[in-house]
Amino acid sequence: MEQDFGKLDAIISAYRGKKGVLIPLLQEAQNLEGYLSRPVLKYISEKMNVPAAEIYGVVTFYSMFRLVPQGKHIIRVCKGTACHVSDADGIKEALIENLKLEGGQVTTQDMQFTLMEVACLGCCSLAPVIMVDDQTFGKLTPQAIPGILEKFSF
Repeated sequence: MEQDFGKLDAIISAYRGKKGVLIPLLQEAQNLEGYLSRPVLKYISEKMNVPAAEIYGVVTFYSMFRLVPQGKHIIRVCKGTACHVSDADGIKEALIENLKLEGGQVTTQDMQFTLMEVACLGCCSLAPVIMVDDQTFGKLTPQAIPGILEKFSF
């Protein structure tokens, strides 16, 4: 089955022929499905006449780009110094256990949650901290994790 690239074509045509547009083009393309699939990257490469290796280099260099689908809710675990010394690892382990993530998985089977580590969330006085989407939860214990996840489950 041929993939429909109609919306992607509209994005590409807005950038075609302009210099320094690869990053904003890729950002808009990612907004269509939440990540950049291999067929999308190949299509952009062909239509923009940019080597696939160059595009892949850009998307793997910048952390804002995703090459796999993410869950509906993004959980960010702060790994900054204040959180680290306040048991961020215990919080992360509680998340992994409660989300039933195995073998290095970061997204739940039902695509509801994706777990990410971040360098700092800037809430050091609330350590340890996680963010679920745009909501911050601080002064956490591993025992608080099930109640937080319940707020986002349907």
